[in-house]
Amino acid sequence: MNIAFFLVAKSDVIYLSPKNTMRQALEKMQHHGYTAVPLIDHKGKYVGTITEGDLLWKLKNTQGLTFESTDKVLLEDVPQRIKNIAVRINAHMEDLLTLASAQNFVPVIDDNNIFIGIIRRREIIEYFAKNYISTMKDIN
Repeated sequence: MNIAFFLVAKSDVIYLSPKNTMRQALEKMQHHGYTAVPLIDHKGKYVGTITEGDLLWKLKNTQGLTFESTDKVLLEDVPQRIKNIAVRINAHMEDLLTLASAQNFVPVIDDNNIFIGIIRRREIIEYFAKNYISTMKDIN
């Protein structure tokens, strides 16, 4: 099945720019209850995913950095420990299963590498669970 059916469009996704600050990321994540947020550059291209862990490790490993001074650190200066892989819109659900095991969501891009949305892990798991149950009924 094509993934477009499961797509949460960019207009409905919380995302940040690499030019946003750590403070902005922390506040946005807290407000929405997210642990990871896609990063989209000024051209609309997906450039990575910032996670709570990335922010915490930057805070811990940067001498003199305090919560109060996180408004001076740009997200482009925060190392991303995990590289979330994006897929093209013409991918199939089967292409997402492995990615979903390591990512909260899978970023989706078009043929020009422009970010168009995400597919959440929940929808991927539900899709495969439904198909598994259906297959088991057919076998029995």
